[in-house]
Amino acid sequence: QVQLVESGGGLVQPGGSLRLSCAASGSIFIIYNMGWYRQAPGKQRELVAIISNSGTANYADSVKGRFTISKDKATVYLQMNSLKPEDTAAYYCNADARPTTLAKRNDYWGQGTQVTVSS
Repeated sequence: QVQLVESGGGLVQPGGSLRLSCAASGSIFIIYNMGWYRQAPGKQRELVAIISNSGTANYADSVKGRFTISKDKATVYLQMNSLKPEDTAAYYCNADARPTTLAKRNDYWGQGTQVTVSS
């Protein structure tokens, strides 16, 4: 199975920056995409940013120009700048992957890391 471990969340003032990391480990045959989702209290989980195996990145409109997703082998990063209170949420790492050559493609999730933007 694929395990995802996130780090880098915390409390930051509006306008500040944070960098989230997510390392994939375990049995990994191929990772197709890795991404970040977030879920605020009382709201549905939403896509923040996603990056393909080839490096193509896509972003939610609400974070374009402020957040940057990148990857290095099996680790994905989310650089978050100009943070706003509405960015407050639990952030979850996701990997669209196959753990072995015989396994089906599946979604894997990290445990989540809290980001709080407040003065």
